[in-house]
Amino acid sequence: MGKTKPAKRRKVPAAQALDLAGLVEYAEGSVVSRTVAENGAGTLTLFAFDAGQGLSEHSAPFDAVVQVVDGEARLVIGGKSVRAAAGQLVVMPANVPHTVKAVKRFKMLLTMLRAQ
Repeated sequence: MGKTKPAKRRKVPAAQALDLAGLVEYAEGSVVSRTVAENGAGTLTLFAFDAGQGLSEHSAPFDAVVQVVDGEARLVIGGKSVRAAAGQLVVMPANVPHTVKAVKRFKMLLTMLRAQ
């Protein structure tokens, strides 16, 4: 019997052009997230960070790509500080500790790439 693949879970409509920034809203003093799609290969999650908000240091067992949709963030990846603004992306390698902090309000699309 063949390997069973997990079902695709899409959280937004298919075959439509969508405004990424409009799919998640800012909340005062908070970080808001919305999963856009996920399957066995990975996930797409939108985040909205209020100014000064962030994610504490952590690591993931697979590569992740941050695409800044709005605003500006500071990431620290393996001890290296990286600033990223709207239209830029940053790769965070698997198993490397990292943090994310909003320099000013910012939104990002996080793509998690799981090894198959």
